[in-house]
Amino acid sequence: MQVETFSVEGPLLLTPRVFNDDRGFFYESWNRGSFAEALGIKTEESPNFLQDNHSKSNRGVLRGLHYQLEPNSQGKIVRCVAGEIFDVAVDLRRNSTTFGEWVGVHLSGMNHQQLWVPVGFAHGFITLSETADVLYKASGYWNKECERSLLWSDRELAIKWPLGLITDNKPLVSTKDSSAPTLAEALNVGDVFQ
Repeated sequence: MQVETFSVEGPLLLTPRVFNDDRGFFYESWNRGSFAEALGIKTEESPNFLQDNHSKSNRGVLRGLHYQLEPNSQGKIVRCVAGEIFDVAVDLRRNSTTFGEWVGVHLSGMNHQQLWVPVGFAHGFITLSETADVLYKASGYWNKECERSLLWSDRELAIKWPLGLITDNKPLVSTKDSSAPTLAEALNVGDVFQ
């Protein structure tokens, strides 16, 4: 597995070794030992993933930016198995030197890459293909009381969503996500990580 880091410490871009032939392809999508090695920790210290999620979205659907606070915070390994998305992680660790900064990558069924979004980050994506199937492993269970969102279009975050790749440059966003607080509002009420 190839591991790439970002200027924001924490998220990792994971590219598995893919074996292709005339029949198709094969790759190991999850291996606890390899993941621990990528994180630079012992295998037994690797996060235990408690929940697998699968979402299917149409072109232009934007989901996020979502995160969960303690006691049910979540780290996520995200991959797109069909179609293409632009996937984003935003640093919400108040004491981080990169607080409020973001990373974004194109994940697709063709590149097989995965984004590790650690605890302390909000996560979201926009679908760039006709449809996209996104799978992610979560290290914590979903908990409505711990769930939070940030406004995807917050000017302070200045995320460069590739809106030119979707119809009318307008994403389809849920009511909940379109009325989410800004980073400043979340910080003001303590809805960030220490």
